Amino acid sequence: MSKFDSSTSEIIDNFLAPECLARVEILYQDDDILLINKPSGLLSLSGKNLLNWDSVHYRLVNGQAASQTQKATPAFVDAKLPHRLDLGTSGIMVVGLNSAASKSLNKQFQARTVQKRYLAMLAGWVKTESGQISAPIAKDKSLFPRVKICYDTGKSATSDYQVISRLDNPPRTLVQYTPITGRTHQLRIHSLEFGYPILGCDLYNSTELSNNLKANDISQRLMLHASDIYLTHPTTGEPIHGHSPNPF
Repeated sequence: MSKFDSSTSEIIDNFLAPECLARVEILYQDDDILLINKPSGLLSLSGKNLLNWDSVHYRLVNGQAASQTQKATPAFVDAKLPHRLDLGTSGIMVVGLNSAASKSLNKQFQARTVQKRYLAMLAGWVKTESGQISAPIAKDKSLFPRVKICYDTGKSATSDYQVISRLDNPPRTLVQYTPITGRTHQLRIHSLEFGYPILGCDLYNSTELSNNLKANDISQRLMLHASDIYLTHPTTGEPIHGHSPNPF
């Protein structure tokens, strides 16, 4: 895990991402954008640590070699990511393939006109069928890269949720999240604040719970998946809906 050095006010990046064998899947392609499915365990952008070179962006710019079961993917040398997903989060992402498209996508994200939906498996049975979590989020420099709920210095953050199903052995709840804002680790910290942490989360979960779930093959990864994205095509102006099926 990366650390914060209070004496220099700098982040010391000694985190090494594990090798990710799963591939970036291209779900849709035209001259201006891609819709892709990011696997869990892959960085969106290459890290400051030179050993963390593998990432979604690296694979897009350089292409992916063919495997025994999958064809090679081309190199998109001008590919840009207008948004990111955390290392452990899987799911749908949009990619700009030229400067004009990337500029348009960036403006849409900045204006918060892009809507995203996520699926998350939470520990325990959520009592209400739907609701909203509203709690301000601030950086926690003493525990980087964690964030914290802070009503004094935090930025406003809101997440809507809808229960999809409740499961047994152990009790857990599949919910659909619609984040209204886009703060770092928003769904993870809101789930913890809500009282139902996301299964497989190594930052906002108890070690005992995580170990028990892994021992029972319930959570070998962060159980958070970007399932849907809604945006405007940067060239045609038509509405675009990208969907990635739930992997857990």
